[in-house]
Amino acid sequence: QVQLVESGGGLVQPGGSLRLSCAASGSISGVYLMSWYRQAPGKQRELVASIASDGSTNYADSVKGRFTISRNNAWNTVYLQMNSLRPEDTAVYYCHTLKATRDSPSVYWGQGTQVTVSS
Repeated sequence: QVQLVESGGGLVQPGGSLRLSCAASGSISGVYLMSWYRQAPGKQRELVASIASDGSTNYADSVKGRFTISRNNAWNTVYLQMNSLRPEDTAVYYCHTLKATRDSPSVYWGQGTQVTVSS
């Protein structure tokens, strides 16, 4: 089992910045992909950014150039630096990870952290 705990959400004005953190604990050996998703009211959950074990990253078009995903060397914390925030970035942000197993990958989710962009 892998436990994911997000932190760093809050209220910020348009144009501001926030840094989200996701701390992974438990049996993290075999984790090979960590991602941030978000879900706004009335909308489907969408991928924001992901980082693989080789360090490669992937971003949604809507956040490219504004958000940066990174991780620590121990591969137990992933960050999402969010700059130039817009009202449309308002959502609950979820940490997500994939862990290799003998069969299909195991999927884990955090509980989410609210990000509100408003003046």
